[in-house]
Amino acid sequence: MSATVQHLIDILQEIAPPSLAESWDNVGLLVGSDREAVRGVLLGLDPLPALLAEAERLDANLVITHHPAIFRPLPAIRTDHPAGRFIRHAISAGINVIGCHTNLDAAPGGVSDVLALRLGLEDVRPLVARDDGLEECGLGRLGDLRPPLAAGAFLDRLRTALAPPWLLAAGSRPAQVRRVAVCGGSCSEFAENALRAGADVYITAEVKHATARWAEEAGLWIIDAGHFATENPAMAALQKRLQSALAERGMETEIHLARQEPPLRAV
Repeated sequence: MSATVQHLIDILQEIAPPSLAESWDNVGLLVGSDREAVRGVLLGLDPLPALLAEAERLDANLVITHHPAIFRPLPAIRTDHPAGRFIRHAISAGINVIGCHTNLDAAPGGVSDVLALRLGLEDVRPLVARDDGLEECGLGRLGDLRPPLAAGAFLDRLRTALAPPWLLAAGSRPAQVRRVAVCGGSCSEFAENALRAGADVYITAEVKHATARWAEEAGLWIIDAGHFATENPAMAALQKRLQSALAERGMETEIHLARQEPPLRAV
């Protein structure tokens, strides 16, 4: 049985319901038709022209990205601008495009859960819980290391788990790391949540200058491991979940994983 775009939308909605997305976000089918038969699927973190070119080589006519191809409302589709070029390329190539963003961040098994799993955390729960009774859902994750690790050993584990292009840190390094807070992507604003939850370290990305200064004074060790490095591992996990869900439905559509590189690198 062949999958349609709607079949993939249905599966994604089970994994990461759109209701979990932030109000400012844009998720779901962004380019294409939900009625089209899917020949192949390509997953990638970022909606880039190279991703569409790879999809064409694979004969994959559905691309699913974490970061939405259309994020804010477009007053015009300017094909001399990056977003417009991407949309024109997708349409001309017959490639459907789905965004699965903050709904995947907040869902069980999503971006921050994958981070927590890679770091070996136990008793994992949301760092920022939702107020709608969905206890397993929310942004960021908090968990414990058993046994605790020395700070240097924890950094070694972090480098092995994420292969980040850099690690930037602010605040005092603890003697031991027992409780760890994580939030994949740009989540500086949750640093105080991490401190209140008793975290010895908070792993996120794009840490703001003011947050780093606050961490120095508040006594929280905060580590910026890069936006790409903290989110991209979730794409491999999503690939496995989608492939398994298709197999359960008797669908043989192949899910491919793009090999994208971080846009920012240490020089």
